[in-house]
Amino acid sequence: MAIHPQLPNAITIVRILCAPVFCWMLLADGGHDGPLRWWAAALFIVAIATDGIDGYLARKHDIVSDLGKLLDPIADKVLTGVAFVSLSILTELPWWITIVVLVREIGVTVHRLLVASDHVVAAAWLGKLKTLAQAVALSLALLPLATVLGEWMVWVNGVTMTIAVVLTILSGIDYVLTEVRGAARKRSERS
Repeated sequence: MAIHPQLPNAITIVRILCAPVFCWMLLADGGHDGPLRWWAAALFIVAIATDGIDGYLARKHDIVSDLGKLLDPIADKVLTGVAFVSLSILTELPWWITIVVLVREIGVTVHRLLVASDHVVAAAWLGKLKTLAQAVALSLALLPLATVLGEWMVWVNGVTMTIAVVLTILSGIDYVLTEVRGAARKRSERS
C-alpha cells in the first residue's frame, strides 16, 4: 500500500505543533499531579513516539527527503526543549541541566541550518540514542509516578536524567568531531 510522500513530514510537523499544547497543559497544572499533568505526560509520550513512526514510514516507502532529515531532529529538539524548560519552570529540574541540554541542541540545530545548503547532516547513532534517553528521562519526569509507585521513582528519574544529560554532552562532542573531520576531508580533496 502506497502512502502520501509527505506523510512522514506531516507527522513531524504535528510533533512540533504538539509542543505548545503540551507546555500549556503541564504549566496550567502548576506542577500538581492532577489530570492535566497526566494528560500533558501522555501527549508528550505520544508525540515523542511519533519520531520512530515518521522515520520508519519514510525508510519503508523510500520517501526519505532532505526536508525530513532537517525537520525531524528539529521536531525532537522543540518537543524535548519545551519539556526541559517547563520542568525547570516548575522547579522539578535544575536549570543547569536545561541550559546544558539547550546549548547543545540549539548549537547543533543552528549549525545544521547554516550548512543545509551545502549538505544535510542526518542524525548519527549517538544522537538517536541521546534522543531516546531524553525521551525516557522526560517521560518518567513528567509522569507523577512517585505518587503512585513510591519515592523510589525519584531515584529512577535521577538516574535516567543523568544518563540523558551524559549522552547529550557526548553526542554533542561526537557531532562537532564528525563535522570537523568532514570539513578536513573536503579541504584535502580540494587540494
